[in-house]
Amino acid sequence: MDVKALLHAHPEWLAHLESLDGPDLVLPADPTAELLRLTVPHEDLGAVLAARPEPGGQRWWLTERCVRSLVSAMGALDGPPFFQPLPELGPYFYVYVFLGALPHTLAYHRELGIAPEVSWATLTDVGRSMAVHRKRYGQAGVHAPYWLMLHATGVLYALGRLQFNRDTLSPSVGAAVLASGLPSGPGAPSLGVHVPDFLGPLSPAACDASFALAREFFPRHFPGEPVRVMTCGSWLLDDQLRAYLPAGGNILAFQRRFRLLERFDEGDVLGFVHGEHAADPAALPRRTRLERAIADHLAAGGTWYGRVGWLPF
Repeated sequence: MDVKALLHAHPEWLAHLESLDGPDLVLPADPTAELLRLTVPHEDLGAVLAARPEPGGQRWWLTERCVRSLVSAMGALDGPPFFQPLPELGPYFYVYVFLGALPHTLAYHRELGIAPEVSWATLTDVGRSMAVHRKRYGQAGVHAPYWLMLHATGVLYALGRLQFNRDTLSPSVGAAVLASGLPSGPGAPSLGVHVPDFLGPLSPAACDASFALAREFFPRHFPGEPVRVMTCGSWLLDDQLRAYLPAGGNILAFQRRFRLLERFDEGDVLGFVHGEHAADPAALPRRTRLERAIADHLAAGGTWYGRVGWLPF
């Protein structure tokens, strides 16, 4: 495969990669232990090991340049161009990119004094993204490799049940925050709140613990970013769910934490909830209360949206 010919369909990304200097790619001779710490699913482990790029080959070149791209943006909020999920590279290419970046990410965490357990809890999203990909599409792969760039560059951290990424307020959310009376506005430091899959119930107690950890973690490790607001953009905040779910349930309890703002066209609620079964909306399973809510609303001609919300830090 001519990798550079393949990348010509993405000229800005190719130009970025070709311009990079940085560390040489170093992969462990036997990466099994590291892959398991990244929670690569056991069913994929053999195939991942067989997909290791060969030194001197074009896949090695591209893996090395992707690692250099991550290292060049370590700690920065304005990251490099998004990684492209190119099917021709195979389902496991980005596993080796994040494995190659692992020593550099851990070194950055150590410089900030971040505890190893936080580092590894964060980086296990590599394996989680593979589980999400299989849930969604019924086959091997790394879901949304651009999302994992936040983990690898020290922007996102897992703190208990929730994840938080360093960010700045958008113009619309910043204006709403400023109008509320808080001394913060567009462009001010903020945290994005995320709910990862495959991590147990979204209970109020678990969320309380995560928010408490975030309020301690970020001022300690990023004192130059005085956060006053946390934001979330998710289908979980769609207020239409109130017509279907119990008021005392976990999802609505999470939703009530936020001051809700504009809707946006999520377009992916079926993927989050129903995975690969979303291919046929007319035959969606109704095994849980949430699955019934999603399917019944669509069957009645409704549309699900994402919603943006914020809460004081």
